[in-house]
Amino acid sequence: MDDPLRLIVLADDPLARAGLAALLAGLPGCRVVYQGHSELLADAAAGELDPADAIVWDLGWDASREREERLGLALPVLALAADAESAAAAWALGCRGVVGRATDEEKLLAAVRATAAGLHALSPTLVGALLQGDAAETEPAAIDLTPRESQVLVLLAEGLTNKAIAYRLAISDHTVKFHVNAILGKLNAQSRTDAVVRATRLGLISL
Repeated sequence: MDDPLRLIVLADDPLARAGLAALLAGLPGCRVVYQGHSELLADAAAGELDPADAIVWDLGWDASREREERLGLALPVLALAADAESAAAAWALGCRGVVGRATDEEKLLAAVRATAAGLHALSPTLVGALLQGDAAETEPAAIDLTPRESQVLVLLAEGLTNKAIAYRLAISDHTVKFHVNAILGKLNAQSRTDAVVRATRLGLISL
């Protein structure tokens, strides 16, 4: 039998935190190893709390708090967002997964497993908001990716690591890193996740 996923649960509201922890603990293959306040997010994401496989972060209903620095993700974060504004903030922060707070147990479990596995987990209703939320932004110039860069970009969208991409395309890790850096530069992206969002908005890939 596989070891259960070790989860850290973070939320500002103690009642919401306790409820989410109880819900997750009742899901098959999940174990909550730590509960805490959202202020611990950066420490948890950096892997400085109890050993875990993923963080489940309930943003609550207050999306007004600004977090200026992106997370240093030693652990993947699944954010539970109340609305599109909260979802966009979590995505910009570097969370690997973003789903609605009202997500049912089956879909939540799937999102938790995907996030822990290093994949992107996004609710379909929130994807549109993330990709359309920057309507006032000036339309960027056409992006000219090479065929190999396009292949790497698709695999980035699947959440694959550089090593996994190298294996899939039968190229070296160094070559993958070169292509990833080229993609980030051409898309003016700050991270792999940001590159995926920008590429989807431009129609280069589809989620």
